[in-house]
Amino acid sequence: MPKGTSSDPLAANITAYLANHERKDVLRVIVCGSVDDGKSTLLGRLLYEAKALTQDQLAALAQDSKRFGTQGENLDFALLVDGLTAEREQGITIDVAYRFFTTTTRQFVLIDAPGHESFTSNMITGLSTADAALILVDASKGVLTQTRRHLYLATLLGVKHTVLLVNKMDLAAWSQDRFDAIVAELETFAETLGHRLTTAIPISALGGDNIVTPSPKAPWFKGPTLLAHLEASDAIPQAPHDQPLRMPVQAVNRPTPDFRGVTGLITAGRVRQGDTVLLSPSGRKTKIARIVTYEGDCPQAIAGQSVTLCFSDPEDCPRGHVVASPDQPPGVSDQFEATLIWMNQAPLLPGRTYAFKLATQSANAQITKIKHKIDINTLEKRAADTLALNDIAVCN
Repeated sequence: MPKGTSSDPLAANITAYLANHERKDVLRVIVCGSVDDGKSTLLGRLLYEAKALTQDQLAALAQDSKRFGTQGENLDFALLVDGLTAEREQGITIDVAYRFFTTTTRQFVLIDAPGHESFTSNMITGLSTADAALILVDASKGVLTQTRRHLYLATLLGVKHTVLLVNKMDLAAWSQDRFDAIVAELETFAETLGHRLTTAIPISALGGDNIVTPSPKAPWFKGPTLLAHLEASDAIPQAPHDQPLRMPVQAVNRPTPDFRGVTGLITAGRVRQGDTVLLSPSGRKTKIARIVTYEGDCPQAIAGQSVTLCFSDPEDCPRGHVVASPDQPPGVSDQFEATLIWMNQAPLLPGRTYAFKLATQSANAQITKIKHKIDINTLEKRAADTLALNDIAVCN
């Protein structure tokens, strides 16, 4: 029997392994925290302990550790994710770094975000795609302003699954009292945001304690290791199939004179052939004649799929419009209130025209008023006429 047929045990095992790998879900995890809290070291150690590194990567890490490292003769795990020369020379993360690994149960995307306030915009880039956030705190320094800012931003961007990691517990002699005090302080701050920490774990990223295997240095801690918690986490959001239909139109698709459709990603709900849909903001209704995908026509499509919808009538629905449920249409307004994070060196000035973007739509608009600016440490509301870099405010 030729090799590779169904009777070949090796081929069957490989096929079964690949099929199992395809069925694994993907958890996107970002590490947040202040400068020098150990974010890059944590991710590097996690990759190392999870045996997600090849021999070539280990050899390169050993070589880089001798050239750039800060751990003497030991491996400097931060170098696995700090890839820019400037990052290695300064010992800080500047850009967002992505690393991938898989275990027997799940695939992971690890997102290393910069901790310095000057690079908050880069951190938000990583946070915007994350399912879970690891809030890292240096046990010797405690909760800092940037710790609070990152937790606030994670809450603002809808990341509901947040894990507090109290790092460098070796510098606090693995004190349970120190751990409990940091947990209590951040839990109190989270509650003021209407947020709840998922769990808290004492770790040492440098030593690998409680990363993959339980540490004997903290016999008082009875919770899971970091990897065990991530493998069991329910943070991966389910596609919102049961919500009202929303499909922002990305383009009008007309490859031939006799074909016309609108293309986009269904962000919520489902649509079936023959359904009546609303075109927003025009308010016109039409029926779905065809649902076209790369594989061909299909009877229905759900949230998470990119499709082309063909209407029964030649309705105008350009880029930026939304195909929606007629029973639960999206709100349409020329004014709204929003919490704004200002990430430009130049100040925000009310009355000045700015470019706004929502889904696939862009428009010019003005901030008419800054209602109040938020003090990240106390969450107090303060009056403001302008916004500076990294200010958070409620505007309309």
